[in-house]
Amino acid sequence: MALPFEIMGVVNVTPDSFSDGGEWFERDAAVAHGLELAAEGATILDVGGESTRPHALPVLEEEELLRTAPVVRILARSPRAIVSIDTTKLAVAEAALDAGARYVNDVTAFRDAPELAGLVADRRARCCLMHMLGDPRTMQENPRYDDVVDDVKAFLWERAEFAVREGVPEELIDVDPGIGFGKTLEHNLELLRRTDEIVALGFNVVIGVSRKSFIHRLADVPDPHDRAPGTIAANVLALERGARVFRVHDVAESRQALTVAAATLDPDGARP
Repeated sequence: MALPFEIMGVVNVTPDSFSDGGEWFERDAAVAHGLELAAEGATILDVGGESTRPHALPVLEEEELLRTAPVVRILARSPRAIVSIDTTKLAVAEAALDAGARYVNDVTAFRDAPELAGLVADRRARCCLMHMLGDPRTMQENPRYDDVVDDVKAFLWERAEFAVREGVPEELIDVDPGIGFGKTLEHNLELLRRTDEIVALGFNVVIGVSRKSFIHRLADVPDPHDRAPGTIAANVLALERGARVFRVHDVAESRQALTVAAATLDPDGARP
């Protein structure tokens, strides 16, 4: 029986991502890592060639294409998971979809490249629209909101409406509140406390808290690789509040925890 959640495994083909930059930078290493995540239970493999950590520098389109397209092409042959391309660039998304990707994860929610929405619509791809204040170079410079949940909800609703106007079916739109993207510690916690309000928009909600620095600030865990327990705690609470897609680095541990949590929420719906 299908589980009532999806695991999106992170496949960073970058030298500078905050928690695993360089670990899977070579094509063969990235492919092997993606296949391992699929074997551990990831049903989506999110391939990214440009870091979106705070203060990250932009990557040229040609370089991002070289990093991602070969990895997507090989991973898309696996029957275990669909491939997502984590990009803000039209050409990179188009090349990934040509190579077999079926999901576009855009941290700018089609603001950087509005024509991406039309591409997604034409290809009948699934997409994720994320909230981010500013861009990776500026997003953590004194972020302010009137009410972070209300402001994020309004943004996500507006961007989803834009995608629908461009032809993307509502059922193919996921939304992500953007934990850590232009938010303080308290903003992140408030979004997690009130995840149910974002779920009420009517779209699948993606939660991406994996290994992020707010876990270190709360629990004094300097090494991102040691933040799986904090990641799991946040994801389990988000599941209880209605989130359904979880973007993680530690797939096996996250799947196990979410499976147990889901069984307590719906005893008949989460058993294999």
